[in-house]
Amino acid sequence: MPIRVRDLRLIRVLLLAGALLAALLAPAPPAYAAPPGGEESKPVYSYENAVRESVWVDTRIDGDGDGKSDRVAADVIRPREPARQGRKIPVIMDASPYYQCCGRGNESQKKTYDEDGDVVQFPLYYDNFFVPRGYAFVAVDLAGTSRSDGCVDVGGRSDVQSAKAVVDWLNGRAKGYTTRTGGQLARADWSDGRTGMIGKSYDGTIANGVAATGVEGLETIVPIGAISSWYDYYFQQGAPLYDSGPEWLSDYVESPEARARCAAVQQRLVEGAPRSGDWTGLWQERNHVPDADQVKASVFLVHGMQDLNVRAKHFGQWWDALGEAGVERKIWLSQTGHVDPFDFRRADWVRTLHRWFDHELLGYDNGIDEEPMADVERAPDQWSTDRQWPPSATDTVALHPDEGERPGIGTLTTKPAPAGAEESFTDDPKRGEADWAAQADKPTPDKASFVTGPLTEDLRLSGSSQITVTATPNATSAHLSAVLVDLGPDTVRDYTAAGEGINTLDERTCWGAERPGDSPCYRETEADTADVDFTIFARGWADLGTYADPEQGRPLTPGEPHTLTIDIAAADHVVPKGHRLALIVAGTDAGLIDPPAATPKLTLDLARTEARLPLVGGARAFTAATSGASERPAPSESRYEGLDREPAAHRVPGGTSATH
Repeated sequence: MPIRVRDLRLIRVLLLAGALLAALLAPAPPAYAAPPGGEESKPVYSYENAVRESVWVDTRIDGDGDGKSDRVAADVIRPREPARQGRKIPVIMDASPYYQCCGRGNESQKKTYDEDGDVVQFPLYYDNFFVPRGYAFVAVDLAGTSRSDGCVDVGGRSDVQSAKAVVDWLNGRAKGYTTRTGGQLARADWSDGRTGMIGKSYDGTIANGVAATGVEGLETIVPIGAISSWYDYYFQQGAPLYDSGPEWLSDYVESPEARARCAAVQQRLVEGAPRSGDWTGLWQERNHVPDADQVKASVFLVHGMQDLNVRAKHFGQWWDALGEAGVERKIWLSQTGHVDPFDFRRADWVRTLHRWFDHELLGYDNGIDEEPMADVERAPDQWSTDRQWPPSATDTVALHPDEGERPGIGTLTTKPAPAGAEESFTDDPKRGEADWAAQADKPTPDKASFVTGPLTEDLRLSGSSQITVTATPNATSAHLSAVLVDLGPDTVRDYTAAGEGINTLDERTCWGAERPGDSPCYRETEADTADVDFTIFARGWADLGTYADPEQGRPLTPGEPHTLTIDIAAADHVVPKGHRLALIVAGTDAGLIDPPAATPKLTLDLARTEARLPLVGGARAFTAATSGASERPAPSESRYEGLDREPAAHRVPGGTSATH
């Protein structure tokens, strides 16, 4: 249970007295002394007297071209007692560009320093909670931000090396200094080298990137709402998701000093990220997915399935690649947008994260690695679990759109459409997925809907989807959108509201120890819900001009058919009995992709159009749900295999309205 503010003083006094008595009477415990009975690390060390220090780590690169190797600032807090006991300790690290420009967490906390330049406040609760339990916490300013040298290169070598160098320093492989320019060495002789990286959005993306280098000593990462490929943050298969490139983000987070000296890096970002959406070497350097086989760390991934900032494709392709590489994995999927689990499932999150770090960094055999792999939010504050994700009974099923009784309103079945079957629509850049879904049963000129009848059983989709379309345009450019929709009433988290699924309350709860200037108390939240008539649960976009080469667009030939495959982002959604499943294909998804130069009319060849959906229970589950057939999946293929219900007590990668 969380600690109420009014109880904090008495509890703190009791904890401190207990800790002092234990330190006087108990012998020094050995490193990695796993407690019996599945217990956990306890808050036995003084937070008030913890060592706080700043170290500047040599990155061994010269990103700003001043002829000197860049140093990045790493602010450290660690318990004082283990060093006196001859013990070395592990590290939890959050490397971020946001510590000064924008802040971290739901309350946008920044680092603060006293008049001597010594750190006073570490943002978030990681230090307050984990330092008394025998961990160090390190907050790294990425190159070009806050007190670090160098330039921000938005996910490139400089960004990743900023954090990797600190992991190397913690393992004795890199040099650290007590000042930004001086020569006095700072050694991490208190560290055992075992490091876990955590962070939301940009921070979690850096954790992905460092893990993809295969650096020794990085034992685990916890990426929250994180990017796996920077190209897929700005584009999806040629379709622009934002109206600016990485140079805008670089300028947004850089310190004023860096901004003045980093014009050349800014220009390289502009030149390497053309607004055409073509794939370049810049994007290849910032794509971590192909390097999943280099990852040695375990991965505890958290993502909002309705995250329209760092969109769901990022977690899906990273998760699949990690699985193919045999990486130890765990996942939480919420109904929120770009929200930290501390703010949508706080008590359970802190408890689970604590056990994860105890297992991965302290070596405690607490059983978390034997528990279900996945937690999925089914309804606001209602969670289920799966032994593996996607469930073992999941199979990719080919579904085919076909003409219906009315133009623009077709069907979705397992049988291919006959030759000559067509649907047409005209791109309307002012309309988007919510407009299409609200009129899924009504012919409108801007979309084509393909809808099942009311389901006779629940139907669960779990994983990533694709749709291959053959479309004939009447113009030389066109964008396509494909969305999966649950047609039926429901109560969901309101991910379109300012809080992206949460409301922030006035009441505070406290998570760890405190000292003057660094409080562990944060405003509570509750689910922000909405009653809806439909739920859009998966999306995908593409520029039709990438039909011949997904990495480079080209002009279309009006009147000629063009075939391409669109990735539809990963999701886990149950379409309930009585609801209907819809696939909608349209042009510009207003507010989510930018429109093409033209507003083309497109004609779909339905006989050459196919959606491939990950259905739990496979084709038999779809047939049973759409036809009322008595045949049921075998028990081992149940749609609910491993699923246990558990009741719950400017666009940049980071926050609700900004990426932090």
